Amino acid sequence: MNKDLYASHWPELEQHVTPRPLPDALPPVPSIEPEMLPESIRSYVLDVSQRMQSAPDYAAVVAICALSAVLGRKALIRPKQHDDWTVTPTAWGALIGGPSTMKSPSMAEMLRPLNSIEARAAVEWKERAKQYKAEVEVNEIEISLAKTTARKLMQKGQREEAIMSLASTEGSDEEPSLERIIVNDASFEALGERMRENPNGLLMVRDELSGWISLLMQEDRQSDRAFFLEAFNGNSSFTYDRIGRGTVRIENCTLSVIGGIQPSRIAPLVRGALRGIADDGLIQRLQLAIWPDPVKSWRWIDRAPDTCARTRYFNTFDRLHALELPGNGDEPACLRFTPEAQAMFIEWMEEIQIDARGDEMPAAMQSHLLKMPKTVAGLALLFELLDGGTEAVGGVATGRALDWGDYLRGHANRLYSAATHGGIEGARLILKRKAKLPNPVKAREIQRRSWSGLSTPEEVASALEVLVDYGHLTEQVMDPSPMGGRPTKTYRWVEEVSNDGQVA
Repeated sequence: MNKDLYASHWPELEQHVTPRPLPDALPPVPSIEPEMLPESIRSYVLDVSQRMQSAPDYAAVVAICALSAVLGRKALIRPKQHDDWTVTPTAWGALIGGPSTMKSPSMAEMLRPLNSIEARAAVEWKERAKQYKAEVEVNEIEISLAKTTARKLMQKGQREEAIMSLASTEGSDEEPSLERIIVNDASFEALGERMRENPNGLLMVRDELSGWISLLMQEDRQSDRAFFLEAFNGNSSFTYDRIGRGTVRIENCTLSVIGGIQPSRIAPLVRGALRGIADDGLIQRLQLAIWPDPVKSWRWIDRAPDTCARTRYFNTFDRLHALELPGNGDEPACLRFTPEAQAMFIEWMEEIQIDARGDEMPAAMQSHLLKMPKTVAGLALLFELLDGGTEAVGGVATGRALDWGDYLRGHANRLYSAATHGGIEGARLILKRKAKLPNPVKAREIQRRSWSGLSTPEEVASALEVLVDYGHLTEQVMDPSPMGGRPTKTYRWVEEVSNDGQVA
């Protein structure tokens, strides 16, 4: 490109312009502290993260989501002393990080107790299914014999006796269903069938959440989206019609979610929520979305898992799976806070409500915070039960849940900044590879290089905007040529000037 051709058209620059350093792309986030985890799972979370050399946050959040799914509707919490506001402790988590942060291995390891529970359930189901098949065959024989007897009675004119003979046969019980906890199918019809068979709730596990979320963004999948939005609450009914199965009604859609997602995949989704595009609260339901800093150091670690810690971790799942609390008839048990815990929750709730209703916070972040009381109350209930409590949620469990609230709020700040500061990483890459670009440069000349995070016009435009804002580039809008066309933007690098007046 002929640099002189455009020289007279560039805006006049102030003398001795010095570009400003680019800011950090993401705000800092708190790290998980061991004391935030109940003792029954703490040691194994740390053991797994140390052996895999991954952020312990990943293992911790997977464990919380998995345990929330096992708890399901066995027990609920009413966060107010007199009001009937009831929280089902579902948990939606997202492990945000690059492909080398060990998200998937951490998730697989922490979900092993659920696989064990399902394996035992499958063995029991096979025995019940065998028994059911035998009962069906015997029932068919009984019906055949009853029909023969009824036919003979009718021949004798004994109609009432024939009716009684047929009525004496009993139909087969409902076919036994296989107990499930983990599901992977994102189809709401198939998931609804599994929920109807497993009313306590399920855990949807997705190795990559972006595919599921993108699916729900499609115009023709709005029924799916509505179903999942209801399933977050854990206590809403849902009815739909299915060809061949008739009307399917689920009394309580109860679903927890866990999966991984890369930063580049979640940033556009968050950007859409911030701009009001498809902003119906789906992203905000990922209350346990965490984005920890990657582990920088690495060393060779080859040791056996901590057997005691793993046994205790597995036993915690088995104990929660077998939990039976006295409820109100067919309704599950409902716990409330102790007076001490209630005061703690009210103080935290007031702070959240004041912050969320301010004018300075983006609407998407406000929505996220306003969903956090459900999450914190559900965590307090879970922690109380893991610690052995069964009657009321006390101060220790509530304090731990409030620590999680502060922790998750810090990660939510990073999550929503991924959209507002999404161009900073791209700007850094352009600045790093400045020598490989012409001067002046156009956006398409950067895009065609397909650098990571700079493969779309939107990503390139966002990065160039950052470089202009921080004084590294000047922007010039070029008028269309006499032959027509549209105006184009061209960018020129700003030369750094040293203290002695020399161009760097």
